[in-house]
Amino acid sequence: MDDISIIELLQKRNESAIREIRHKYERLCEYIAGNVLSQHEDVEECVNSACYEVWKNIPPAMPNNLKSYLCSIVRNIAINRLEYNTAAKRNNHYTVSLEEISDCVPADPDDNIKLSDLAETISRFLRTQDEIQRRVFVRRYTYGDSVADIARRFSLNEKTVATYLFRTRKKLKVFLKKEGYDYE
Repeated sequence: MDDISIIELLQKRNESAIREIRHKYERLCEYIAGNVLSQHEDVEECVNSACYEVWKNIPPAMPNNLKSYLCSIVRNIAINRLEYNTAAKRNNHYTVSLEEISDCVPADPDDNIKLSDLAETISRFLRTQDEIQRRVFVRRYTYGDSVADIARRFSLNEKTVATYLFRTRKKLKVFLKKEGYDYE
């Protein structure tokens, strides 16, 4: 079933929409949550919570891209769960990617910043980048892949991946400042 049909089912409050979301995206959601969380139970709970959030938020939300919308929800829930699980001790590889991106994107945006607007701005920025740099960036900061995994996936050297990420973050920071997201 395509995403538009699933969104229509959600709007009609038809519970089969959740079954369709799970059928189409559960493995992807587990992959994203699994890159953040180490416990299988936490991953399952995260995916369940994401499905509930989609059910709760559509309507009134009308995402243009259900897959991206769901991935964003899963990632955020997983990050929140990680913070809860680890509290002061930061030992998970995903926290490294969060620290990397925190130089250009506020981790805790203030009340003046709408997350959906910030996400749309970042998406616009990524559409201006070369395909490989965009894909590397998304694999690292959306899916939580390690630099080594990304290098293997795209047949690149790890240093090349790290350089792509560094340069893209640097360009993103400049882009966000031009767009009015100067939070420093």
